[in-house]
Order: sequence, then structure tokens, then C-alpha cells
Amino acid sequence: MAPRANWKGFLRLSLVTCPVALYPATSDTEKVSFNQINRKTGHRIKYLKVDAETGDEVTSDDIVKGYKVDTDTYIEVTKDELDDIALDSTHTIEIDEFVPKADIDNRYLIRPYYLVPDGKVGHDAYAVIRETIRSMDKVAIGRVVLTNREHIIALEPLENGLMGTLLRYPYEVRSEKEYFDDIQDVKLTRDMLDLAKHIVEKKSGAFEPELFEDHYETALIDLINKKRSGMPIAAKAAPKTGGNVINLMDALKKSIASEKDAGPAAKVAKEAVKAKKPKKRVEGQREMLLPISGKGKDAAAKAPKDAPKKADKPVRAPARAKKAG
Repeated sequence: MAPRANWKGFLRLSLVTCPVALYPATSDTEKVSFNQINRKTGHRIKYLKVDAETGDEVTSDDIVKGYKVDTDTYIEVTKDELDDIALDSTHTIEIDEFVPKADIDNRYLIRPYYLVPDGKVGHDAYAVIRETIRSMDKVAIGRVVLTNREHIIALEPLENGLMGTLLRYPYEVRSEKEYFDDIQDVKLTRDMLDLAKHIVEKKSGAFEPELFEDHYETALIDLINKKRSGMPIAAKAAPKTGGNVINLMDALKKSIASEKDAGPAAKVAKEAVKAKKPKKRVEGQREMLLPISGKGKDAAAKAPKDAPKKADKPVRAPARAKKAG
């Protein structure tokens, strides 16, 4: 199924305008998710909208927005009143300025989107805006309205398209001073820093997100597959803790020693993963779940004893790309 646009409108740079659509660049839909169910009946839990005082269910037509000003006092705001204050950026992303990308503090970044031409017209204007931004080696700053809120959006070229990143407003970013003021000012010896740098150099490499693995997601899929196939679930042993670090210099030296011991094996494992180029993901995590005929626990219990041993392990789709945790 083709992705749905979160927003459609126009991208404008002065008098140059083109129709565009905004699509989310990331997704959580392929992660394992759970529903809440009634343990006694196995039925899914349903949530109702009820009046906090009377307990009566309220229909959607009778629900309006209200701003709380006191314990039991709300200022009611209607949809028509909100529409009356709608901003121009509801339908148009107006590029206001261009700034160096390095000037944007990472704390202001929210989430990325893909901005593409909408339809067959306007591709030339889109290309002019994209290449203008690329040639200046800067980021275009504009405004866009999503879910009734105006957001600042930073646009930059990405291959033959544009990537837009929503930015936070200053009032949404907390000052670091209230967190960092109590950090002690300690003096480090040159030997300590040299040992730490040596560890960093041993662990240095290129950014390769395809090598990332979401270990918790993998464990969830293993758990679901085992339960569906009726396999026993063994209790996990308590993790061993490293204890308190008494001598920082000793800890650094031991770290280097452990890196030397694990170095060759870790390098071989990494090269093996890189050798297996992941195929294009098609269906995502659902392919990794073990298919079982029948319904519910009864089907798992009736599985034949002479079933192939393959069913003892979770089915993992080769098409699934590893995710960052």
C-alpha cells in the first residue's frame, strides 16, 4: 500500500511556487505492538469517553475542546473559532530564510519528512528551489501547519528530493544549566586521557546503520514465536553487574585488555554481517513471526509431534532489514 501524505499544499520561494506533498520519513508500524485484553475472557479492552462527573458515555458530537483555567472551569473553543485563526502556512510552506546547517542545535530537531512534488506539474519549480538550496550549501527555513499546529521546518536537498525536519520552538527546549551545574570539575591525568583515546580509536569506524540490531524487538519476536508454537519459556538468568569502579586507571587498562581479546573475533563477526547485503524490506517484522495454522492456544497444542524441527525456531524473513535500537 502506498504511503499517505501527512500534508499537501504548496512550496513557495518568493514568486516561485509548486504543489508538494509531505510524507513521514520514519515509521514505527513494523515494530511489535500489543493490545490490552481481558485475562479472563481473552477479549480486547475497549475504552469509552465518559463524563468525569456523571460517568455517562459522551458521543463525539458532544465533545469540544476546552482550556483549563481553574479546577472546574474551562474555556470552550469551537472548531469554527480555530478555523478562523488558521494561518497561511496551513496550505503553503513559505521559505522565510536560509541558514547554515551547523547553526541548528540538535536539540531543536523533532522528526524528518520527505517533501516531493504533488502531481505531474511543478517539477521544474521544485527543481529550481532544490538546486538553489543545494548550491548555497544552506538549509531553508519555513513554516507548515500539521495537526492544527504551526511548525518550523528546515528543508535540505536529499538526492533528487527534499528532506524537511520539524524544529522545536525555544520554549520547548530546556536549558542545560539546571542539569549540568552540579557536575563536579575534576582534573584528569594525561595518562588517563591517552588510555581512553586508545579505546576510542579501537572502536572507531564508519556510520553503518544497516549493522544496527534492535535486540529487544528480536527478543519479542522470539517470545511470540515460541508461545505460538507451544514451546516452554525458560526464565532468564539475572544479569551480572560489573560492580563499582574503584580505580579509574585500572578500569581503563582492563578495558584495553578486553578490547585486544575481543578484537579479532569482533572484526570477523562484523565483516560477516557486512558480507550479507540485506535485501530490500517488503513486509517488515510480520514476516518474522512464525505462521501457525488454526486459532489460539488449541492450534498450538494440536501441532503434530513429528513436525519438522524448523518450527522450533522463530522464522526470520531474509527481507527484513535490521533496525536501530
